[in-house]
Amino acid sequence: MKKMKKLTTLFLAAVLFTTAAIAQDTSMAGHKMNKMNHMKMKKDYVMMEDGKMMVMKGGKTMAMGQDMTLTNGATVMTDGSVKMKDGKSKQLKNGDCMYMDGKMMMGMKKGSMHKKKTMPM
Repeated sequence: MKKMKKLTTLFLAAVLFTTAAIAQDTSMAGHKMNKMNHMKMKKDYVMMEDGKMMVMKGGKTMAMGQDMTLTNGATVMTDGSVKMKDGKSKQLKNGDCMYMDGKMMMGMKKGSMHKKKTMPM
């Protein structure tokens, strides 16, 4: 009888730990999916392309007609220079791109969204 109680307790403990492990794995998978969806939604950006600043907004690409201020306070000029909120400056090169939140991708190829190197600004 005591042996049966121990086995039952052991079995219930194993089920409890297994359930907890599966629940944790599922929540991590959900976190990864949210992160992937967030990256897909990040589609508006400015990019230096063939010596001209281009804007991708709402799936449409157009020439950048005026300076733009990003959500992080950085200002991107039509010549590709970037002035950060703290006063530091940077010059975008062909293929460099900045998302509207100020994150920068260096060396993107024309018409592609494959990033080589991401740099926070």
